[in-house]
Amino acid sequence: MHASYPVLYACKSEARAIRMVVPSEWRSIHRGESSGEMILGILSDSHGDVHATQRAIELLRESGATRFIHCGDLCGTGVLDALAGLDCYFVWGNCDHPDAAMNKYVRDIGLPVPNGRLTLYIAGKSIAAFHGHEEEFHAAAGSDHFDYILYGHTHRYADTRIGRTRLINPGALYRARPHTVATLDPSTDKLTVLRLDTGRPV
Repeated sequence: MHASYPVLYACKSEARAIRMVVPSEWRSIHRGESSGEMILGILSDSHGDVHATQRAIELLRESGATRFIHCGDLCGTGVLDALAGLDCYFVWGNCDHPDAAMNKYVRDIGLPVPNGRLTLYIAGKSIAAFHGHEEEFHAAAGSDHFDYILYGHTHRYADTRIGRTRLINPGALYRARPHTVATLDPSTDKLTVLRLDTGRPV
């Protein structure tokens, strides 16, 4: 399929009313149970750059990633096409504006349609993904409810801890120096942030 939606490179700030929730109410679009080893490939903020997204996927696969999580701001069906065919999940960002037609496109290419936050369970670890602009992201970060929270939005890679929760931002594929992605092995807690230009750890 070819991209039929415009590629969006700029964000407009939006005031959104987001209902605050408590952990017991949180729903996930996928609850995959995996007890074995699995390396996650984490990327974010493509902003319509298909080439960078394709390169990111290539690098992550070379680094052993078998499941992929995109933390939002895809901005166009070209990026979705790059993710199609992978074991991949994503969340919408503040620069994404999905409508019914876009959600149908996502389904048609075989990707799960985001429905709020994403929660996975891998190697006995709970992993949540947000874009990072949501009020719910901040509530989750302080909840001590997850082992890992993955997010984007800032266009800067980061690795911090709040209580038991490790918060990981892989960096961005657009408007970032350098462009970066990350791999995470939940079974060993090993995180590696990789430069897109050299393929080497930062």
